[in-house]
Amino acid sequence: MKVNHHNQMKLSQLRILVAVAECENFSEAALQLEMSQSAVSHAIATLEDHLGVILFSRGRHGARLTPVGKRIVEHARVIVNCAEEITKEAESAKGLKGGQVRIASFRSVATHILPQAIAEFHRHFPSIAVHLNEHDSCDDVEHALREGRSDIGFTLLPAGESLETWELLNDEYIALLPPNFKSQSKLTWEELINYPLIMHPLEDTMMQPVDAHVRACGYKLQPAYEVETDAAIVSLVAQGLGATILPRLAAQPIPANVQIFSLPVPLKRVIGIAVLADALQTPAVYAFLDTIKHKSLMENL
Repeated sequence: MKVNHHNQMKLSQLRILVAVAECENFSEAALQLEMSQSAVSHAIATLEDHLGVILFSRGRHGARLTPVGKRIVEHARVIVNCAEEITKEAESAKGLKGGQVRIASFRSVATHILPQAIAEFHRHFPSIAVHLNEHDSCDDVEHALREGRSDIGFTLLPAGESLETWELLNDEYIALLPPNFKSQSKLTWEELINYPLIMHPLEDTMMQPVDAHVRACGYKLQPAYEVETDAAIVSLVAQGLGATILPRLAAQPIPANVQIFSLPVPLKRVIGIAVLADALQTPAVYAFLDTIKHKSLMENL
């Protein structure tokens, strides 16, 4: 019996299927996979043609799984995860002479901690590939770990269930005030709250503990400006438009003319490293964990 190999399902198609199902959007899945949107669309169309069923309902709402698509994607996840385990077994056999480390992180860690850590790791293990994916939230980071798309995650502690974590550093929330601000050596809540505030949206994961902390101290945040990016917030403060509260790591680099104060009642966030509990980890992953947890490296951050 002759087999038509051109009509066989490919692992790459199943990876794309899982990504589109998670993102519910072809363009977002393409960004996640570092592919063109047309290539993603073609892969799904080819898979649908091979299976003879429609996997996604497409429209202005994005891409939603059809009932049969929901059942099929569960099998696809199992296959993709099994393929990852096969790769890990092979990398374990190779030791530290090859392999890869897949890292998921939120923005400030990806920008200010991981470049130095990856450079240090590369000096010792130049043959191991490192893939860094930056996510908008810690929920996305933890989801990437649970779905098997990342080996190591950098998230805020405490993390969710099914993850093994280690504390990496304490990141203090600080108040940034413009150059013309005049205060005593210690900032008061009244001075800060009455200033025009330039903030991330208060429903943002990073700002929720700040909002709760300020309320617990008897005050309320009322932003004059809501801005999405850390760098833009710091730049607006430097231009004298208002004040802000940010984690110190997220605020870097802070212009020399911006005034830095501790909060009247201190607040910090705990940044940690996470891996999937009880998952098989390769020597490459363990080597990276040793690098990032190394005391001398952390002192230079």
